[in-house]
Amino acid sequence: MLLKQAAFTTSILLFFLVSCGESPKKKNPKVEESVTKTDSIPKEGEVIKKEKEDAFVLNEENAIDFFFSYSKEEKANKVKLTTSMGSFTIQLYDNVPYHRANFIYLARKGYFDNTQFHRVVKDFIIQGGNSDDRETSKKRRLIGRYLLPPDAKKGHKHHRGTISMPSSERNNPHKLASPYEFFIVVTKPGSYHLDGSYTPFGKVIQGMDVVDAINNVPVGDGDWPWQNVYILKAEVL
Repeated sequence: MLLKQAAFTTSILLFFLVSCGESPKKKNPKVEESVTKTDSIPKEGEVIKKEKEDAFVLNEENAIDFFFSYSKEEKANKVKLTTSMGSFTIQLYDNVPYHRANFIYLARKGYFDNTQFHRVVKDFIIQGGNSDDRETSKKRRLIGRYLLPPDAKKGHKHHRGTISMPSSERNNPHKLASPYEFFIVVTKPGSYHLDGSYTPFGKVIQGMDVVDAINNVPVGDGDWPWQNVYILKAEVL
């Protein structure tokens, strides 16, 4: 009887010793997993800092320097505009660097997509790059608020098919260019009274029949087409 009690007591002691020895091993994986997850999540301040570093907005202080550098890096000079009435291709002039770089930059940013030809003057011009929806205003805010200096002394004239940049409607005695809009001349042989006041920065090299078709759509007050003519996509070639 005493032997049985001793054996039973020994078994109980061994059970507690083994149990106490194993319990820390079961907790270790949980501790390691918790540390790994905590270290892999960036702190809130780090996320905000990264977002601020990634967000670049153009303004009148940095735009010229930015497009000066961008024009050296970006060598593309052709853009295809696909509209709700067909497509046409524009070749941009290399010696008007700020305006070429600006147009390429906006095209790559997707700004022109889903904007409209919002002003059509029969036998004169079609003007695009604006819209009556909120998405266009939102895109402008994200890209930035800036103007471009005129560059009208490079020998380019407002021949038929020329793409040029209108002046801003803001208080603007120096005729600084509104970067988000453009107009294309349809007058034969051209609208040369615009020379010296606006900056030609390219010409239509394919699809002028589409430009003419847009110029023939019915318009209402303010020369806005009765039926919206959309730029569906601007593609840098």
